[in-house]
Amino acid sequence: MNNDLTVLNKAADNIRILAASMVEKAKSGHPGGAMGGADFVNVLFSEFLVYDPADPNWINRDRFFLDPGHMSPMLYSVLALSGKFTIDELKNFRQWGSSTPGHPEVNVAKGIENTSGPLGQGHTMAVGAAIAERFMAARFGEWMTHKTYAFISDGGIQEEISQGAGRIAGYLGLNNLIMFYDSNDIQLSTDTNAVTHEDTAEKYRAWGWNVLSIDGNNAEEIRAALTEANQEKRRPTLIIGKTVMGKGALTEDGSSFERQVSTHGQPLSAAGVSVKKTIENLGGDPENPFVIFPEVAQLYAGRKTELEKIAADRKAKEATWEKENPDQAKKLKEYFSGRVPDIDYKAIQHKPDQATRVASADVLSVFGEQVGNMVVSSADLANSDKTDGFLKKTHAFANGDFTGAFLQAGVSELTMAAIMNGMALHGGIIPACGTFFVFSDYMKPAARLAALMEVPVKYVWSHDAFRVGEDGPTHQPVEQEAQIRLLEQLKNHSGKNSMLVLRPADSAETTVAWKMAMENTSTPTALILSRQNIKDLPAVSGDRYDEALQAQKGAYILLKDENPDVVLVANGSEVSTLVATVPTLRENGIKVQVVSAPSEGLFFEQSKEYRESVIPGGLPVFGLTAGLPSTLARLVGPNGVVWGVDHFGYSAPFKVLDEKFGFTPENVLHQVKMLLKK
Repeated sequence: MNNDLTVLNKAADNIRILAASMVEKAKSGHPGGAMGGADFVNVLFSEFLVYDPADPNWINRDRFFLDPGHMSPMLYSVLALSGKFTIDELKNFRQWGSSTPGHPEVNVAKGIENTSGPLGQGHTMAVGAAIAERFMAARFGEWMTHKTYAFISDGGIQEEISQGAGRIAGYLGLNNLIMFYDSNDIQLSTDTNAVTHEDTAEKYRAWGWNVLSIDGNNAEEIRAALTEANQEKRRPTLIIGKTVMGKGALTEDGSSFERQVSTHGQPLSAAGVSVKKTIENLGGDPENPFVIFPEVAQLYAGRKTELEKIAADRKAKEATWEKENPDQAKKLKEYFSGRVPDIDYKAIQHKPDQATRVASADVLSVFGEQVGNMVVSSADLANSDKTDGFLKKTHAFANGDFTGAFLQAGVSELTMAAIMNGMALHGGIIPACGTFFVFSDYMKPAARLAALMEVPVKYVWSHDAFRVGEDGPTHQPVEQEAQIRLLEQLKNHSGKNSMLVLRPADSAETTVAWKMAMENTSTPTALILSRQNIKDLPAVSGDRYDEALQAQKGAYILLKDENPDVVLVANGSEVSTLVATVPTLRENGIKVQVVSAPSEGLFFEQSKEYRESVIPGGLPVFGLTAGLPSTLARLVGPNGVVWGVDHFGYSAPFKVLDEKFGFTPENVLHQVKMLLKK
């Protein structure tokens, strides 16, 4: 600390040069904001952010979440000063196979805590990480205390998700959360005064934040604000830093080109800036701009030495705590290992013929008693999506009290989903969140990022079909399953299906689905659950749970006649409709093979021999789905047909809708006979 201001400002200019040069070399990117925000990240990384240079996964490190991912050149540059990136990696910005993509992607070893997706999500993930830190400290002690820093821009402040993030962080009093608002009054196509005149400071104060306003390009003011924010005991802190877009940019005649909209989203040369004059103005060599100045390298080397000592001291305290609390220490390591607790799933009891959302509540009730590091949230629907099965075994977070394990997110589905991502990124927590399936539309941006980041968030989506009934078409999901199942077909960077999607057909399958969700630690999982009661499926062997375990292969044979004439395929509620049709089909001389297929993605990962045994290629296939017919198209294949819904629903009791839409044994019989031309 107490670094020489001349050197500190030189380091900020070094970041500006590197950021501008990266964009210039790539002929693509956003230099202006990166140049304006350089002073803050420089002070943060050289004086405040605590981490272990030799142990990037240290659980008690401070976290830094970047919200405006287009400002990645700023982050990569300061991480290069910190020794996380090489100059060659900076030169490879935005190129194929590089470690410096256009928007940062989570890479803890490189110092990148989150994938910066659409604006607003990055700082909301930071809220989740801050909650996770408080959750851990409440269980293991304040020796675990660390800070979560976030960096947000004018665009992120405008995104609607910031409303939920600001409200929740202020309500919970997350004093461990410090956010810098890079307020340069410019966005991509306009000045901000063309779209807003709100008082951001007063807005955050109304939510219960500590708000500080400073010159965001003044290192002394940044240092003072961060010092004060670190001493805050009751509230999250927002530091509003007025910064200069394209700071240091000059034209060919040497006049300033700062505060220009055109430097936001294109290389400086394309914006009318003289790159040569700008780099010279910032103290660099235009012929060789990819350089870390010696005095800057010395500054960050000194910080590295400080960090090694800070980390060693904190780890010594941790070692003492572990020695004095061996059982707690073991539990803490288990939490962060990602290991799933042993649960006797077979022993979980369900009432007969109940809705799968209720069966899910039975499982969540067990988790509430036996999974100490699970956090569940609901967007004001806990008693309807039945996540209250978990809530009844714990209590909700409150300001100053994180001993519970439930987050009442309020009516803010996207915010909730992004917070869950932040908890997962922090580590140590198994996050799950629930709402109605039709509202998965609100959550999709965060669910997509969860899939990209490969974090194991669990989604509980209830009220899964038009059988929501009287609520009408606005609340009846029709196209949602087809949309979500696209993520089963999309591969992530590890080559796996980017999401596990499960729509169980009865209580036993719901238990198995939760088992699969908990054991899936490499991607998010979606559980799509019914509102209405479903008749339990038959157990050929006498043990329905053991048979339902076959769902772990994505699809399995539920009932089979010898030498079947047709294969019937469905998932969720529709499986019971197929089963109810079987006696009539047999009476009409039609032999069947009934297949329950809760996960299309998993099924297509099985061997060709297994897939052929379940859905033989030589047999006609009839699919039944309460969603778009395309939902089952890949399973049914070219030899079959799908009866689905190709229109919005209507307001009526679900049994009436079943009849009107053809989801009855009578219509299934008719459709199968047409398929077989009988």
